Amino acid sequence: MPELPIIARARSHSSHVAFESPSCTQTYQHLLDESARVAAALLGHADDLNEARVALLVTPGADYVAAQWGIWRAGGIKVPICLSATEPEWEYALTDSQATVVLADAANAGKIASLCERLGVRLMDLSCISASAKSLPEIDVSRRAMILYTSGTTSKPKGVVTTHANIQAQIECLVQAWEWSASDHIPMFLPLHHVHGIINIIGCALWSGACVEAFSRFELNAILDRVRSHAYTLFMAVPTIYVKLIQALESAPETDRAAIVAGFKTMRLMVSGSAALPASVHEQWTAITGQRLLERYGMTEIGMAISNLYHGERRPGAVGAPLPGVEVRLKNEGGEIVTAEDVPGEIQVRGPGVFAAYWNRPEATAESFDDGWFRTGDMAVLERGYYRIMGRLSVDIIKSGGYKLSALEIEASLLEHPLIRECAVIGLPDDTWGEAVTAVCVLADNATLDLKTLREWCKDRLSVYKVPQRLKVVSELPRNAMGKVTKPAVKALFG
Repeated sequence: MPELPIIARARSHSSHVAFESPSCTQTYQHLLDESARVAAALLGHADDLNEARVALLVTPGADYVAAQWGIWRAGGIKVPICLSATEPEWEYALTDSQATVVLADAANAGKIASLCERLGVRLMDLSCISASAKSLPEIDVSRRAMILYTSGTTSKPKGVVTTHANIQAQIECLVQAWEWSASDHIPMFLPLHHVHGIINIIGCALWSGACVEAFSRFELNAILDRVRSHAYTLFMAVPTIYVKLIQALESAPETDRAAIVAGFKTMRLMVSGSAALPASVHEQWTAITGQRLLERYGMTEIGMAISNLYHGERRPGAVGAPLPGVEVRLKNEGGEIVTAEDVPGEIQVRGPGVFAAYWNRPEATAESFDDGWFRTGDMAVLERGYYRIMGRLSVDIIKSGGYKLSALEIEASLLEHPLIRECAVIGLPDDTWGEAVTAVCVLADNATLDLKTLREWCKDRLSVYKVPQRLKVVSELPRNAMGKVTKPAVKALFG
């Protein structure tokens, strides 16, 4: 039986640089050698880990990938955990996944050592591994490869189980759609316990023989310096980062701004994901850099499913059409398949990249599928061949006055107001409307805005049913550890 395809492909690029930093470079051969050592250390006297769970707590970079490949080559299931999580969050992931080993680098081993001791979980420090190479087991792609925890809105996080075949399908569809090649060079500053970083960046790059420049976090000045030097061919980020980049470019001296913009202009592809990209940010970015951001749609359970076209229209506010090998359909609340455009329905997805199951949650797994189609819980409409996301069925769809309103659309419209810097829109119980559209806004420095003025401004932009019924101005929106607005906390502002 041949070795895992991702390892076989690395061998075909063995002399290429896989990771680059100001201090050193590491080739694909280095990743192969180091991952073999990690695999040997994990196995010890065993021949195969037989899908034992190994938690991964390693700083983004070559060591992370060597550890990931080492787990897989030894026959284990990788459980990536958040570097900045709290101890109770780590404990939940370790106990729920029944991890037997935590693989950490020197920078993080000490942080989790006491928890591992208390739980009786073996802790391995990557910097202390001295195992010599040994014969490694043959791993079929049908084996389970990863458990990735996704936050639920009503319960504890669920472990999303993907096989090696699932991961390969998720990578291959993006490599084909976005035309990855060995000549590509991309920065990596997103966390590696999410699909965006694991699959879209690291997975696609290393499948293609490309080069990754890893940062431990989003280091604005360092990244802009590299952009100025035309270091990258691709760039992938979340909307918040594009907002920060716009602010940095607008405040930069003219000559400096021109040099950085020139670096962005020469990139062949720039992608936005993990959250809805406001149309205003999309247009601002194009006006400044000339680049049309490519927005896509995916989830932990399915990888990426829908994308704007690499060659073709990149429509603000839309996530595009199904990716190669992915089937998408809409289903309305009455259980009917939506075939017409402009009619909302829940997005359901089928394809080889769709996850295998939730870890130890057979009931949740069964509830998430409809005759083999994964139920995403997201509402969308099809408009001129492209899908547009309306929001989560339980959070972003506001039922007001007999209408189903998209909180995301209202947020995008409000962000066009010159005084509104950030906002979150939710529905709150209301005797008249059923749910009142409620806006929480952060204003520009020293700005003031009252509800009457906002309603007047909304008249030509939002229908009467979408005009915010309540308004609260705060200095900072409630956010989670990823910097995203937490709508339950927004609701709490209204007591």
